[in-house]
Amino acid sequence: MQVACPPETLNFLQTFYQENHLPDLEKRLEEVERCGFLPTFPELLYGAKLAWRNSVRCVGRHYWQYLHLQDARDLVSPSEVFDALVQHLRFATNAGNIRPTITVFKPGIRILNDQLIRYAGYEDGLGDPKNQSLTQQLMELGWTPPVQRSAFDVLPVALQVPGHPVQLFTLPEDAVLEVPIEHPTLEWFRDLGLKWHAVPAISNLQLSVGGIEYSCAPFNGWYVETELAARNFGDTDRYNLLPVVAEKMGLNIRKNRQLWKDRALIELHEAVLYSFDKAGVKISDHHTVAEHFERFCARERQAGREVKARWSWIVPPISGSTSPQFHQSFDDTELKPNFFPSKCPFH
Repeated sequence: MQVACPPETLNFLQTFYQENHLPDLEKRLEEVERCGFLPTFPELLYGAKLAWRNSVRCVGRHYWQYLHLQDARDLVSPSEVFDALVQHLRFATNAGNIRPTITVFKPGIRILNDQLIRYAGYEDGLGDPKNQSLTQQLMELGWTPPVQRSAFDVLPVALQVPGHPVQLFTLPEDAVLEVPIEHPTLEWFRDLGLKWHAVPAISNLQLSVGGIEYSCAPFNGWYVETELAARNFGDTDRYNLLPVVAEKMGLNIRKNRQLWKDRALIELHEAVLYSFDKAGVKISDHHTVAEHFERFCARERQAGREVKARWSWIVPPISGSTSPQFHQSFDDTELKPNFFPSKCPFH
């Protein structure tokens, strides 16, 4: 007995065939009705690209068509999964010329870490406060921090593969490219001992394509400098470096009217961009990425599609009024394919 093609599968396949100008859609639909839907490699790749194109929180969608796919749906053991994650990081890092990459595993696999590379956050305040809960969970699972703890200890990756207990894996050094942060004119900046990893590989969202939910599909683009300078380094609930930088600059941090936060923030941004450029690691600045987003929007309008976006994520956290998006409003309806919080529990 044939089963009708589910609406979500039908909508995706119609989009895939139409946008790629492919024949034989009816033949593919008959096959799906007969055997069920398992995306082919080209379908999965395009589905992942569409998920990026539809991501309302991403300002970097100008490059959605350049996403690379590692199809890892045949892997079944924790060690195989981890090897694929390492390969993902090595391929994506590309000696600093970052490649947008996604690796898709079969449904049911989970990664506890929200990104493949995260720095530990300890209860005494050392490290990244955002990761205190994750760090504690990993310690309960058996991770032992280094004897000499630092502000940038790379955490292990916690994997759960169906039929196996949760396992921890340590990322090899050659899979984690890090950039030391210095400033082009402020020599003391180097003494702060700051650094950050080159590849932001998000690993706690599920990929929804054609009605199939892939619970493990880590993906990356490359950084915009505001993510590091304004958020990771600047936020009061992260590394909270604005007072440190301002005092080193000789600013009076007790008087807001001296705009010490603004001045320190600018120097942090300049340091991040300078350091990534010096290391030969790809990074965007918020002005350029805003221009590219406008090009993306124009291209989408030409194709007859409305861009969905979440204003608070698209407008940069510094110099927001200089962004073309600042004066616009967006519908933030989330279309499919897309990335969503995982519904698959991690035990």
